[in-house]
Amino acid sequence: MADVHEEFREAVNMTASELRGWLDTDESREVGQKRSEGAESVGHDSGRKIVQILGKKKADLTDADEQHMRKVVGYVHRHTAQRPDGDVTDSRWRYSLMNWGHDPLK
Repeated sequence: MADVHEEFREAVNMTASELRGWLDTDESREVGQKRSEGAESVGHDSGRKIVQILGKKKADLTDADEQHMRKVVGYVHRHTAQRPDGDVTDSRWRYSLMNWGHDPLK
């Protein structure tokens, strides 16, 4: 799990506090793929799980946490490779990544 933990810490560059604050915004809730109309997006749900993971000691991480950490690393790597041209400050692309704990402007 050490490698996964290290990759996760590199991919997630927002603190638990920053991510928690972001998830409370309208912009956070408006982006991402939703399982059904009016449902929480996959990324927003992921962000809540990331906040919980960031609040745990490494020794307390579960297999489910490790699985989610792998999912986060994969998402962040794939999505950052698709960076659009131009200013991304107020883009859905950036907002989606931020739901997954990664602010590409940091």
